[in-house]
This record gives sequence, C-alpha cells and structure tokens, in this order.
Amino acid sequence: MALPVFPALVLVVAGVWSLVVWPQFLRRVMKDPRARDAAGKATRFLTVHVVLVSISMVLGLATAVIGVLGLLG
Repeated sequence: MALPVFPALVLVVAGVWSLVVWPQFLRRVMKDPRARDAAGKATRFLTVHVVLVSISMVLGLATAVIGVLGLLG
C-alpha cells in the first residue's frame, strides 16, 4: 500500500489512541451507578456504551493496521 510516511504515522497514532483511551472510558462507565439497575442487571446506558466502545476499538485497530501497512509499503 503506497502511503506517505506522515499520513501513515497519523493513522497509527490515531489507532493506538483509540485502543488506549476507549477501555479507560469503559471502566469509568462500568463504575457509573447508571450502568446497572437495582437488581444488578445491565441497563441500556451500559449496553449503548459497550457497543460504542467496541465499535470504536475495532475502527481504531483497523486504522492502526492501515497505518502500519502504509509504513511498510
């Protein structure tokens, strides 16, 4: 894959950023009192955020991989 070095590095950094930041966010969401109801069951608040984090991490991984492939040529 032909990609100049600077854009490839931007993709790698953006991908790594997503992989580092989103799990931290999910930990905070899981500690939030809105994450579980009185019976301890997951609420829609938690479900929505788990889906958001999951999709963002998959996209972050894909972004990083594209950046690495761009660096490798």
